[in-house]
Amino acid sequence: MSSLTLTDAASTLPSEARGAREAGIAVSLRYSNVPSRHVLLSGAPSDRPLGADVQSDRVSSPDVSLGQVSVSGSLATFESATDALRLMPDSLDLFDALSDDELLAVQRELSAQRRLIESRSALVAAQISRRSARELGSDGLAQRGGYRTAEELIRVTTGSTANEARQAVRVGLTIDEAQRGGRVDMRSGELTAPSRPWLTAVSAAVASGDLSLASADSIANGLGAPNDDITADMLADAAARLLLEATRGSDDAIFTPLDADRLYRRARDLRDELDLAGVASREEARRAARALRIYQRVDGMTRLVWDMDPETAAVVRESYDQLTSPRRGGPRFVEGTPENDRAERILSDGRTTEQLASDGFLELLRIAADTAPTTLIGTRRPSVRVLGAAPVLEKRRGSGAIEGQADPVSIDTVERLACAQGVQAIVMDADGQPLDVGREQRLYTRRQRIALAARDGGCRWPRCERPPAWTEAHHIKHWFRDGGATNVADGILLCRHHHLLLHNNHWEITRTGGDYWLTPPPSVDPEQQPIRMPSRSPTPRDLQGTGMH
Repeated sequence: MSSLTLTDAASTLPSEARGAREAGIAVSLRYSNVPSRHVLLSGAPSDRPLGADVQSDRVSSPDVSLGQVSVSGSLATFESATDALRLMPDSLDLFDALSDDELLAVQRELSAQRRLIESRSALVAAQISRRSARELGSDGLAQRGGYRTAEELIRVTTGSTANEARQAVRVGLTIDEAQRGGRVDMRSGELTAPSRPWLTAVSAAVASGDLSLASADSIANGLGAPNDDITADMLADAAARLLLEATRGSDDAIFTPLDADRLYRRARDLRDELDLAGVASREEARRAARALRIYQRVDGMTRLVWDMDPETAAVVRESYDQLTSPRRGGPRFVEGTPENDRAERILSDGRTTEQLASDGFLELLRIAADTAPTTLIGTRRPSVRVLGAAPVLEKRRGSGAIEGQADPVSIDTVERLACAQGVQAIVMDADGQPLDVGREQRLYTRRQRIALAARDGGCRWPRCERPPAWTEAHHIKHWFRDGGATNVADGILLCRHHHLLLHNNHWEITRTGGDYWLTPPPSVDPEQQPIRMPSRSPTPRDLQGTGMH
């Protein structure tokens, strides 16, 4: 049976930490799968050499022989570990009483415990990913629960960020493959070779709690993959060297381990040392990795992430410098010249340097769109669609919304955008339903799509954040099966993933007035309790709030 014991850590704590232990701070947790073997869940040194095999220490997954370890016992062990962590003191007075050395010793203990928790979380994330594998399709764990991917399931159920969920899956799968000896196909059971065998020692170090997930990611991303000149064995040797520097420190910095950021730079340097002849191929690889992504933040702001190759970065950096250089100690110009006048205007501008850069790049985009609108962006010039209920606009009390954005905007902003781009009226009834056009059409027209976007605000599947531009119009009364009409009231916007999930897994959508309900299949909820599908658009709600029936 698995067991969890609290032990006196006096023999394993550094001398500077013993005062903290006597104050009730240091708690050493030991976890065991078998009576004769323990894995340390604290910062104390382990008898096991760095990167040693840890297969016998892990909690076995359901498709691995459990031996004498019971599933119920393993679950109880994790629950006991949580209870033990709750016993750690949280008194500010106690922490105030610690010396500097004791405080740092406690920090090291907590960091070690965090690494161990991360490693177990990564293994669980890997298991969720395996059970949600692409080859399982809609039968996978994530899709059965209505999630697009394993990472989305993990993010929602753990409250983590998307990056944290992806990292846990990525590192967890590397550990999983190292321990199983390869990747297991979830349909056929076929075992294929590990995708990154040169990271076996890194995986073992994460599993044992010696290395954080972020540091493991830095080593993997910094070293890259083998090529014609660099073998997997060469990368494995480099990984072992980095592992030592990440946990014990380098010759140049004795007892100062590298953090994840410095570890990535060090890994890149090692790769460059190994592959001097591959400068051109690495340059091409960097160019191939260029990308621009947009993320909606929870505070209503939108983050733009632009991964630039060095050449692109040089152009963008030069533009940034030109926009902001007077603020950052740029060159001085002769008084009375246009350059000096511009510099003076920038220096006296009330905006921050970051705001100047943001506004400057936006103007560059607008100028480019106006100069050659069909060259890069097609026949339709980029525009912003703003939504507002007519009674709200007439009384100028309330707010509007920008389509695809979660947070409201002021009436002033609505009027400004309407003035610049024109107005298109969408008439809705008391339930917030736009007018329909009957059954003569199978597909929703562009005008109907605009009406659906104004009403739904994007995909209406619970927890989905896809904006209207990423959605498809679904007939809640199926066109062929139910004789449904192509009208707006019986249409709803769903992203492609949830549209396919609804049809493939036999979910149903019903309507009661202006409310839409999602009914899960019996395999998800035997009682098939309807789930409300709220609109992400504030316009129907504002209309109802005015009492216009």
